[in-house]
Amino acid sequence: MPLKPALRSATILAICAIVWSCGASDPSPSPAREPTDPPAAATTPGESDATGEPDPTGDPTFELVEYPVTPGSGPHDVAPAVDGGVWYSGQRNGTLGHLDPATGAVREIALGAGSSPHGVIVGPDGAPWLTDSGLNAIVRVDPETERIDVYPLPDSHPDANLNTATFDGDGVLWFTGQAGVYGRLDPAEGRVEAFDAPGGRGPYGIATTPAGEVWYASLAGSHVARIDRATGEAVRVDPPTRDQGARRIWSDSTGRLWVAEWNAGQVGMHDPASGDWREWSLPGDAAQAYAVFVDDTDAVWLTDFGANAIVRFDPLSEAFTPFALPSPGSAVRQLLGRPGEVWGAASAADSLVVIRAS
Repeated sequence: MPLKPALRSATILAICAIVWSCGASDPSPSPAREPTDPPAAATTPGESDATGEPDPTGDPTFELVEYPVTPGSGPHDVAPAVDGGVWYSGQRNGTLGHLDPATGAVREIALGAGSSPHGVIVGPDGAPWLTDSGLNAIVRVDPETERIDVYPLPDSHPDANLNTATFDGDGVLWFTGQAGVYGRLDPAEGRVEAFDAPGGRGPYGIATTPAGEVWYASLAGSHVARIDRATGEAVRVDPPTRDQGARRIWSDSTGRLWVAEWNAGQVGMHDPASGDWREWSLPGDAAQAYAVFVDDTDAVWLTDFGANAIVRFDPLSEAFTPFALPSPGSAVRQLLGRPGEVWGAASAADSLVVIRAS
C-alpha cells in the first residue's frame, strides 16, 4: 500500500517559567524563552479541507507541539504524570524535570551529585522512578514532597550503565543496563538484584505485556529476551534480520512485541504466542529506528533519527505516516503517552514534543 506523505504540523513554543528546587543551592534560573508566532498548521489526515468538509478518509487528525525546557538539561526520557503534566529525565544536569503543558512552566528537582538519569517512568504508586547511570541506582521521587529515595545496585555490578525500567504485573520494577545487566527492585523490600545478561553488553529498552510479563531489547546483542520473573533468568529470542540492533521494545494490547531495529532501520513484530516474526522498513533511504511505543489504539509510534521525524505505523494498513520534527537534529530517544497523546524528549533541542490526536 503506498506510503502517506510526510506531515509537518504546527509548532507551538510555550513560555517556560523555570523553577529550581531540591538543589544544594538555588542557581539563577535561565530566562524564559520569548513566545513566537506558530506557523500555519498543515492539513493532516482527518482534518477539514479548505471547503470545510471533513476528510472522507476518516483518519485521525494530529497536531505536533514543542515545549522548550531548561537549556543544557538534555532531556532523555519522558513519562506522563498523574497530575496531567509530564516528567522528564534531565540527563545532562542531573535532574528530574516536570512540564506543565497548560502553562509551559518547568520545575526541576536535583537528584544529587554525580546524577545522570536516563529513563523515567511512573509507577503504580503514582511516583516517578528513574534509572540513574551516574548514581548507578534506581531513584524514586515523591511527587508531593520531592523526597528522593536512592536504591543502589549491588557491589557486584558497580557500573551497569543503567538504561530503562518497567513495572511488571506484580508491582516489581525491572531495569536494564547497557554494560550487560538487567535486574529488579521490589519496592516493598527495597533490595536491588542484578543479573548478567545472556550475550553480554546491550540491554536497553524494556517493557511489560498486558499479562504482566517482561521483555527487554539488547542493542549491542541484536536480540530480545523474556525474563522469567520467578527465577530471574532471561531467555534470548533472535529477530530474523541479523545484527539489526534491537534498541527499544513495546507491547500492544494483544501481547505482540514491537521492536525498534536501529541498525536495520526497521520495526519488527514478534508474537510470543506463535513464535512468528515480521519486519517492515521505515520510509526513506537512511532510516534509524530508535524509540518505539504502542498507543491505546494499537498504533505503533517510532522515532527516526535519519529523517528527524516521529513516525506512526498502522499495523492494519501497514502504512507509515512521518511527522517532521521542528528542531533540526532533535534526537528524540524515547516515547511514552496517554490516550490521545504521544510524548517524546528532544534531547539535542532541550525540548519536549507531543503529538495529539483530535
